[in-house]
Amino acid sequence: VQLQASGGGLVQAGGSLALSCAASRRTSSNNGMGWFRQAPGKEREFVSSISWRGGTTIYADNVRGRFAISRDNAKVYLQMNSLKPEDTAVYYCAVSRSSYASRGMADYQYWGQGTQVTVSS
Repeated sequence: VQLQASGGGLVQAGGSLALSCAASRRTSSNNGMGWFRQAPGKEREFVSSISWRGGTTIYADNVRGRFAISRDNAKVYLQMNSLKPEDTAVYYCAVSRSSYASRGMADYQYWGQGTQVTVSS
């Protein structure tokens, strides 16, 4: 099982980045997918999740209205707008154990390697 995340980089505050993650189709086509992030010295936290058909999306309170998750079969995307320095973290995509969107890390069975997002002030 492989999850390949890409799209991270360095951006100024107020800017935008688009992350993408490609998963093996057989492992994600009927599964929810999500994004998490981990800043230096902090625990990994939930960012956003989408159900397998894309009908349900959920967001962490601190990104709602700025980030948008979407998917195309086995690929999941995270459009990040109005970025803030506190959004700086390694972003991970993950495949859920079920078809639902979920906030809980324990609900995810496969994880990507992470992509660095750095927002300068």
